[in-house]
Amino acid sequence: MNIEIASSQMESLGNPTRLRIYRTLVRAGFDGLPVGGLQQRLEIPASTLSHHCRKLIDAGLVTQERNGTTLICRANYKAMSALIGYLADECCADGRCEDVEAAAVA
Repeated sequence: MNIEIASSQMESLGNPTRLRIYRTLVRAGFDGLPVGGLQQRLEIPASTLSHHCRKLIDAGLVTQERNGTTLICRANYKAMSALIGYLADECCADGRCEDVEAAAVA
């Protein structure tokens, strides 16, 4: 992964509505959710959902697949793993690592 892709994905997740959508899809597992079900769970207008889904799709974090008349949204777990890996790959490469939990409490 390069910094441009990571930056685009982080930017798309920086919006509270998109983060809620993404977390809901991650929780849904590999089966994903129909757009209507996602809309009901999040209680947002269809146009708002469509707009935010498009941003997540463009960033490569979400996929959509048509199954008959139903549009299924799924988290792209490969992209999620790549982003998490990119963020953690060089942890403490240039310095000393401390216990993350202990540092957060201090």
